[in-house]
Amino acid sequence: MRSAMNKMSADVFERMVTHLREGTTDLADSILHVPIANFTSKEHLDRELAVFRRLPLAAAMSSELRDTKSFVTRDLLGAPVLLVRQKNGEVGAFRNMCRHRGGKVELAEKGKKPFFVCAYHGWSYDGDGALRGVPFDDHLGGIDKSCNSLIRLACEERHGIVWVNLTDEAGSRIADYLGDADARLADYAADGTVIFMEQKLDVPINWKLVMDGAIDVLHPQFLHPKGVGKRIETSASVWEDFGRHGRSWSAYKRLSDKVKAGTASDEDHRYVTGNLILFPNASMIPTPTHLEYWNVWPDLEDPARAHVHIRFLVDPAVLDDERAAKINKSWEILKQAATEEDFPMEETIQANANAWPVGDFIYGRGEAPCQHLHRQMSREMDALPA
Repeated sequence: MRSAMNKMSADVFERMVTHLREGTTDLADSILHVPIANFTSKEHLDRELAVFRRLPLAAAMSSELRDTKSFVTRDLLGAPVLLVRQKNGEVGAFRNMCRHRGGKVELAEKGKKPFFVCAYHGWSYDGDGALRGVPFDDHLGGIDKSCNSLIRLACEERHGIVWVNLTDEAGSRIADYLGDADARLADYAADGTVIFMEQKLDVPINWKLVMDGAIDVLHPQFLHPKGVGKRIETSASVWEDFGRHGRSWSAYKRLSDKVKAGTASDEDHRYVTGNLILFPNASMIPTPTHLEYWNVWPDLEDPARAHVHIRFLVDPAVLDDERAAKINKSWEILKQAATEEDFPMEETIQANANAWPVGDFIYGRGEAPCQHLHRQMSREMDALPA
């Protein structure tokens, strides 16, 4: 994982050193005013969900479907989805819906099966989605099995992530969707990892506020004075814009100390850490021991709720007891910061937004990573069909 953390351009490192030396940071073109109603309005939430449903969604990790016939089920924005590792090695994605009367054909969260059976009337389907069995077929008037397979969804594996598009049957290439972020994500080698641990948290906070907190560069010394704020520089950051996506770089205080002492060198790349933001709701941060991977999902009904899914990914070839202990310690640090500092602060923001959903929140020029999320969502919403 350390090699992935160090893969930054010389330009990024030089910009960071300059910022630390001169007390500057990357700046957006202008201040951004975001309506507070964007965090409370059900109508606005519905338009955001329409954007999500038009985009490839990170549905699972490839490592969850390592073996032929292995499967996972997901609820993607209210849509029940079945993912299956097929005989040809590819992952197939289907609506988890029987073609007879609409029951789910698989209720378990994960497992390994040669076929799937709807518990309502016993219709069964092969791993490729083909209808294989219809009890009492002669009583139903004759069912054409070739026309009643599970409904397939566009699906592609790339960089260790299984991407599903709920509306695009043809399937846009994920490389095209990622654009310039594609090569950066490839550097992290997530396709060679397994899930070491994962946590799912439901929080009374708008999903964008959670994303803001994960990529905000101005709060560590104030909100995390005894933790992250002691290790990470608060204001100096570098922002790489990849179109829909982007990456925010922050410096460890060790680099700041070396810059002030005039001893910083090209060997100090390890004292800079990047957060790759994959629009709309994913974040991946490489560390020396693991990849920290977030997905933040909007609630379907309540703008003031979100569903947070955090996974720590690790290369099994280098996992030993010492590394496992370090990863577990990292989780305890993250858990403390998120649940005792970040989320409680974001809950106060949400409470104020709920009480006074008028006016704007201000995103300053030095908050380019947070600005990017809101500007991109606005562009995507403007492109929705009338």
